[in-house]
Amino acid sequence: MFRRSTVAVTACAVLATTATACSSGFDKSKNGPEQDTGKKQSLRVLIATSGDAETKAVKSATAAWEKKSGHKVTVQIAKDMDQQLAQAFAGNRPPDAFYINSDQFANYAKGGSLHAYGDKIPDAEDFAPELRKAFTYNGELVCLPKDSSTLGLVISTEKWKEAGLTEKDYPTTWDELEKTADKLTEGKTTGLVTTNEYQRLGVFMKQAGGWITDSKESKMTADSKENAEGLGFAKKMLRSGSMKFAKQVDTGWAGEALGKGKAAMIIEGNWLDGAMKADFPDVGYKVLPLPAGPAGKGTLAFSNCWGVAKESTHQTAAIDMIRHLTSKKEQLASSDQIGVMPSRTSVMKTFAKEHPESKGWAEGNSYAQRPVTVPGFTKVLDQFNADLQGLATGSPAEILSTLQRNGEQALKKGD
Repeated sequence: MFRRSTVAVTACAVLATTATACSSGFDKSKNGPEQDTGKKQSLRVLIATSGDAETKAVKSATAAWEKKSGHKVTVQIAKDMDQQLAQAFAGNRPPDAFYINSDQFANYAKGGSLHAYGDKIPDAEDFAPELRKAFTYNGELVCLPKDSSTLGLVISTEKWKEAGLTEKDYPTTWDELEKTADKLTEGKTTGLVTTNEYQRLGVFMKQAGGWITDSKESKMTADSKENAEGLGFAKKMLRSGSMKFAKQVDTGWAGEALGKGKAAMIIEGNWLDGAMKADFPDVGYKVLPLPAGPAGKGTLAFSNCWGVAKESTHQTAAIDMIRHLTSKKEQLASSDQIGVMPSRTSVMKTFAKEHPESKGWAEGNSYAQRPVTVPGFTKVLDQFNADLQGLATGSPAEILSTLQRNGEQALKKGD
């Protein structure tokens, strides 16, 4: 849900292999440790949860797999996923399976920490193409995306009604968004609230026809006139006061601003659904597709993938568990419990039918931009987000020039 703090990833090349009490035998492997072939293996799974609903969903799904497979699963909840996973690899005791944020994926893949299993999955092509690209490294699909999320425009139905607005007033263009946000800004309520990070403000760059890199992520395209136009529009709204960052309205994220009545509209993803049910169950809201910019519609796609440790002695069992967790049935169940969308294209129609309230998010799935997944790019994006904090008084061109320069250096190092 939130952008996590980043930690330098240390990949370990050697793992001291220890046999477990439930092992019945091992197979030699040239690409990793000896593999446990026992019928009753014990697997450790590390996840970063968005709340009780996600924790319960994962534990329920792994319990069903336990019953079917005969193996044992211990689900551990990370307080700081990036830090704990990095420490686990550095200490030669990585979990067998774990969430990998798209921001960190390339670092782990380049470091040799991950067992690439994606291309061995028979129905891998059922997973959304953009999400597969996000978790592909050196031409290999390393891990399966566990779900899918996009950004939408979420409006407070109460604030909308109070302002005398109807469905006919739903903004579909930048101009309409600006005018609507201005009309909804009154007293302690801000028309549009989001966060100062490229994972939100990047939608304006995309809608203007720009993005941070080219489609192959081999060339920086940050300092373009399209990107400057996108950030320029966001700056204009920030300057007018009709758009503010979440912390400017004394909240931790846009969902909290919506729940507390401090925002009439927000830009957020479908993880909002579970959070609102848990924290603000009485607040009504409507999800709309993000308004189109000069280049048309644009949104961003997000996901974690299910990683398997290169040094795990339970790779076969872990992959079997992941296939269960990412099955059509389990993905739809997870959607019901958490609010995220399936990462499988074959069940999106079923999801949209069963969750009409998520139509605004589901629509964006067909044209969403995947996040940047370049090794060593974490610091580049962290600096970009820090610079975006001062967008209201800063120069979009200068911010993008810094991003271009830092990004080019990172790409050179990655060659």
